[in-house]
Amino acid sequence: MQTKLYINGEFVESQEQGSLMVINPADESIITTVALAVQPDIDKAIESARRAFKEGGWGKTSGKERAGYLRAIAHGIKSQRDEFARLETINNGKPLPEAEWDIDDAADCFEFYAGLAEELDETGVEEIEVDDPSFTIRAVKEPLGVAGQIIPFNFPLLMAAWKVAPALAAGCTSVLKPSDLTPLTALKLGEVAAQVKLPPGVLNIVTGNGACISEHDGVDKLAFTGSVDTGRRVMTAAARGIKPVTLELGGKSALIIFDDTEIDAAVEWTMFGVFWNKGEVCSATSRVLVHENIYDVYLARLAEAAAAIKIGPGLEKGVKMGPLVSEEQYNKVQSLILSGIESGARLVAGGKRPEGMDLGYFIEPTVFADVDTDAQIWKEEIFGPVVCVRKFSTEAEAVIAANDSELGLAGAVMSADKERCKRVASALEVGIVWTNCSQPTFTAAPWGGRKKSGIGRELGKWGLNNYLSVKQITDYCTDEPWGWYLG
Repeated sequence: MQTKLYINGEFVESQEQGSLMVINPADESIITTVALAVQPDIDKAIESARRAFKEGGWGKTSGKERAGYLRAIAHGIKSQRDEFARLETINNGKPLPEAEWDIDDAADCFEFYAGLAEELDETGVEEIEVDDPSFTIRAVKEPLGVAGQIIPFNFPLLMAAWKVAPALAAGCTSVLKPSDLTPLTALKLGEVAAQVKLPPGVLNIVTGNGACISEHDGVDKLAFTGSVDTGRRVMTAAARGIKPVTLELGGKSALIIFDDTEIDAAVEWTMFGVFWNKGEVCSATSRVLVHENIYDVYLARLAEAAAAIKIGPGLEKGVKMGPLVSEEQYNKVQSLILSGIESGARLVAGGKRPEGMDLGYFIEPTVFADVDTDAQIWKEEIFGPVVCVRKFSTEAEAVIAANDSELGLAGAVMSADKERCKRVASALEVGIVWTNCSQPTFTAAPWGGRKKSGIGRELGKWGLNNYLSVKQITDYCTDEPWGWYLG
């Protein structure tokens, strides 16, 4: 298990020998300690990335060459899948099958961007037609430079892949800062990079203060996934340096369920939309609007199904929900559950620590009904296994309620009426909409939100474009004199 900083192709100690404890959220034990980067370490990582980009020539490599490294990284992840998944489970708390899913997705992400890197050799230069034959013009895509990338704790390796893969595919170099809570699989990604002999400095991985990265003059591009408050600080830092920034921030997504929806399907997708990864999902559809005609039947079935979810340490067979990632997150979610009870919302399932689980940050899948739209649990992102349900009468009413949020990451609608699904999808003020499902995510499709949920899009070709700059090159291609001043 690697615990040092990965800088310039080597694992090194922090210059001040500081460390961070890494906790297993299932039993609150210390897994290990990892190096704590301080400003001189960040300086060294960014300098290394800049050398690799310019002097090392990474920014001038062909897409085909970069694709070879990306595919090698994907193969390295796949060949060590079991160890990656085990580390993800003991560090984050998610059940092992979820971790395995995430590791596979991360490997596939590197594969996908390998393909786009190769395509850049063909599509990176575009001829622009103009009406003056004296000129030819090209639009050339070029890598931005050094990317500072800060990721959260909920999908540790997958979020790293979402940022590192497109950056490297574009020809950028990366300084990646994983969450201090969940650094283990990101550091293991550094092991894979070393194993495939990725050139020194192309990828650097540091644990510590993300502000040292976001405020650094040596960074050309910032990408951040996390809370709105931290995203605001990253954006402020980007504004000071006039740097491009991609932000994927919080969500409070709505799921609208019409009365022509099959009840079991509605319940299944409700649970997948909010209980997957113990609700530590930025796009979780945690506000559920259910048509009044099926409200009571749906609630009864949801409460029953939520209570049947097997809770426990993620390495135990059959577990469907693990612990929250940390004591701080556990206390935050418990506080919000208490606020829901105090607001008058009806608690129909969960809401407490499971019986017999005295250690670990476990919370039962929690269902609130009849939640007031002014309640804190309805308005604020909880980032835990808590779903809030209220009824509606008309389509217009449901859409208004769904859009009544400062956040706009995702939304979902369920109905047997396909035209209604299209109508509602068009009306939702979000960046991602699911119809008759909730949460499935594909690397080729754009990901990102509106309002305070962020700026820009990740994944797909949009994710690659985050790390590219377009340069216009205009050539005067005739021997005829211009003749404006000397004609």
